[in-house]
Amino acid sequence: MKKPLLLCWVLMGFLSFGQQSQDVTVKQVMKLMGTRFEITVVAPNEDIGYINIDEAVSEIKRIEKIISSWDEASETSLINKNAGVKPVKVSSELFGLIERAKKISEITDGAFDISYASMDNIWKFDGTMDRVPSEKAIALSISKIGYQKIILDQDQQTVFLSEPGMRIGFGAIGKGYAADRAKELLVSKQVKGGIINASGDLTTWGTKTTGEKWLVGIANPLSKEKVFSWLPVIESSVATSGNYEKYIVLNGKKYSHIIDPRSGYPTSGIHSVSVFAKYAELCDALATAVFIMGKDSGIHLINQIDGVEVVVVDSDNKIHKSTGILFNNNP
Repeated sequence: MKKPLLLCWVLMGFLSFGQQSQDVTVKQVMKLMGTRFEITVVAPNEDIGYINIDEAVSEIKRIEKIISSWDEASETSLINKNAGVKPVKVSSELFGLIERAKKISEITDGAFDISYASMDNIWKFDGTMDRVPSEKAIALSISKIGYQKIILDQDQQTVFLSEPGMRIGFGAIGKGYAADRAKELLVSKQVKGGIINASGDLTTWGTKTTGEKWLVGIANPLSKEKVFSWLPVIESSVATSGNYEKYIVLNGKKYSHIIDPRSGYPTSGIHSVSVFAKYAELCDALATAVFIMGKDSGIHLINQIDGVEVVVVDSDNKIHKSTGILFNNNP
């Protein structure tokens, strides 16, 4: 009588073993776009995983060649060189990115603005500043900023910066965009799951090899090893802006390196902002915007946008959130 039971147990074990995932997780850290990228993929084996990562890296480098303002041959540099001179015909990819950036500027009343690159860098966060710049110097430093001065011609596919000396830069949206495009490429190649983490701007798809959800921890800005909540990021993205690594203190007041492009003054009152949405590009831009707008105005804005949520840690280390965020303190 025991024989059939033993056979049954072996068969069940075999079936169970056959159903287990043989996938592996492959991760690589590298410097891209001047920052730290961490790419994680779920793959049938390590070799395929590293091939997938190489493909993602190539895509990120391709995007950097388009949006880099340091590369003199990039489309972005060409736009900047011709500021106040003539419109520049660009690829549909770059035109679309600038068009979306302008829309985010409109809904944030200019708190997010890619023409921030026109700003004269009179604020220094390298320890050399010993006084606040004069009001005149600050006003002059932002005189060329203004997303309204970025003229787009849909028919001709051109971009024109209307004032000489104007510049655009993608520092507050480019990493998120690159992460989205790398994810899109890997999904198109049937990569089951992964994370593209561009220095805190990350996007995910699929699940871990165990079938568990990818989780992101919202850290205490004053103690990074302490996580006050874990939030699932399912087929979604998150970006965080913070002032806990780069700031100065003048006359007893703390000034963040994140500067309001409308006033020319550094922001205050917030330690960090984490925005959750489907696309890392949108998260990246809105995290900067909310940081600049401030806790109340920023959360009010996010509560009006479908599919977007935010967690704000203020300068007193208190947590504030949009209406759709539910905290889970267990990883």
